[in-house]
Amino acid sequence: MTIHSVVIQKLLTTNAHIGRQVTTHHFKQFTYGFRNRQSIIDSDKTLICLRNALNFLSCLSRDPSSSFLFINTNPLFQPIIDEMTSRVTSLSPERASSLWKMRGFLTNSCSPKKFRSRHKKLVFAPTKMPDCVVIFDTERKSSVFLEAERLGIPIVALVDSGIPWEYYKKVTYPIPANDSVQFVYLICNMITKCLMLEKKKDGAKGTGKKATIKDQVESTSESKGSASDEVLVVPYDNLAPMSCDIADSKQLLDKLVVVKYNGALGKNMGFNGPKSLIEVKNGSTPLDLIVNQIQSLNSKYGCNIPLLLMNPKNTHKDIVKALEKYSTLDVDIHPFEQGERTQHESFVSEGGEDKWQSSKHGTHFLSLMNSGTLDVLLAQGKEYALVVNPDNVAGVVDPKILNHLAQNSIEYCSEVTPTTSTGLINFMASSLQGIFKLEDFTSDHSEKSVKGFKFIDTRSLWLNLKAIKRLVDTSALNLDNLSTLKLFENSIGMSIPQSRFLPLNSTSDLFLLQSDLYSFTEGMFVRNDARVSPSDPSIALGPEFEKISDFKRRFETIPSIVKLDSLEVNGDVWFGADIVLKGKVVIDASPGLTLRIPDGVVLEDEEINDPTDI
Repeated sequence: MTIHSVVIQKLLTTNAHIGRQVTTHHFKQFTYGFRNRQSIIDSDKTLICLRNALNFLSCLSRDPSSSFLFINTNPLFQPIIDEMTSRVTSLSPERASSLWKMRGFLTNSCSPKKFRSRHKKLVFAPTKMPDCVVIFDTERKSSVFLEAERLGIPIVALVDSGIPWEYYKKVTYPIPANDSVQFVYLICNMITKCLMLEKKKDGAKGTGKKATIKDQVESTSESKGSASDEVLVVPYDNLAPMSCDIADSKQLLDKLVVVKYNGALGKNMGFNGPKSLIEVKNGSTPLDLIVNQIQSLNSKYGCNIPLLLMNPKNTHKDIVKALEKYSTLDVDIHPFEQGERTQHESFVSEGGEDKWQSSKHGTHFLSLMNSGTLDVLLAQGKEYALVVNPDNVAGVVDPKILNHLAQNSIEYCSEVTPTTSTGLINFMASSLQGIFKLEDFTSDHSEKSVKGFKFIDTRSLWLNLKAIKRLVDTSALNLDNLSTLKLFENSIGMSIPQSRFLPLNSTSDLFLLQSDLYSFTEGMFVRNDARVSPSDPSIALGPEFEKISDFKRRFETIPSIVKLDSLEVNGDVWFGADIVLKGKVVIDASPGLTLRIPDGVVLEDEEINDPTDI
């Protein structure tokens, strides 16, 4: 019998696997299913999360000045916690209990007040903030979650199958289990042994205060000097082809997981729902495209690429309903309902709700990884994650990029695309890689904003999960900023073709996607070979085309634009069928005039203001 089997049997004897009759959606990742109307918690995943939490506590205890605050409201657990805290010489259980009962034990700590009563002394707050809060009984209405999160104090907590999302998302290291007395005794015993072992090691080595993980990261970043402000950009055409051996390709793709955030809304286009459900071509939505592409890879190579969907509360039901049509496909899809944004986050962006929802997908990915999902993925053998920009319709799996990351031990890869600078596009097309400054990159791809920049950061990321595991505990990690790459040991920018970056932010973008310039095969957009220019044409449709419903009514069919350089349309303009646009075309209907473009007409380098100009 292996050690793993012995530990699992020990967990089973504590009834840690028995959940409640009701299981919250975000907790289903830790469960097998139901038996006798009770959810069954996966003991393997409990063990993974427990090991992760104990490792964190051990690392934190290496600092002699560190302190822990143990929170408990269950009187059955109190003798066990008393024994543990007395052995590890941490914050006394009496004081912890008093602080807990008085509430406000953290945020009111600037001037602690003491009072004496006939039975015991009450302390309103500790004189020193704890480095970690460990909660054994997650009371639903507890303010400890809010206060610890406000002060940036990590939380280790036992969580059961019924914990609400608003509290679960604040737990840094969740331990999914039934909080039985036997399991609490087991975990207290393990915490005691881990902390005492670290204390014994420090005593033997005679070392003083050790650097924390955050200090080590900052030291590494400073040691890189000015090189940390530079990005090595590798052209996509320079990548080696995939191996012809299907077994090798399967082994590589089995290490990948795809994460997509569905918080980007289509309100600015008159669509009441997430952009992932907007029909972009031939009745298919962006969600259809990525699911079909993963299905194609799974069928071709016999691999299993899971798809994790992060959905905010206002789009979760729509996404779950849309997933029903994929039930027969060979794709492992896991939807997660994210919490609502906090008051602080609501001031992050001034560009409206749509812009905020799409700009923070990296932050939501880290939140998902912090919830224990990262450990589960690593236990399943996953090593890489593709985090797809919610605005990018063409953000799908590319085995060539994954193969390059694996062969070169790359931990961080951001997909970038050259701006409309012809010289730069030709340089990258020559298959030469170059080093560029961070100031050469922008994440705003609008035509006015790209001036002065060389690359557009598409915000689609390829990440090594083991590196994320190493860095996820540091507050310095922020995946919504390209400068984060300096925290990784080996990072690059990948100059991708235009067909891998097709944003959907307006009906002008929708016009481009529905035209003959692009088609899609197996969920991937393919550019028309007849297009000579390396860049896509510039499309600017007026406010009359702003809503999707108006856009569909005004185009009988989408014109051919393979040889189009730019199109600008303003006013009350209606398009017939089989129209061909070439060169630079400007259509500006005078106020009060309805302008109809007849069927089959070819417009090349023309400016049209009234019917006589056609």
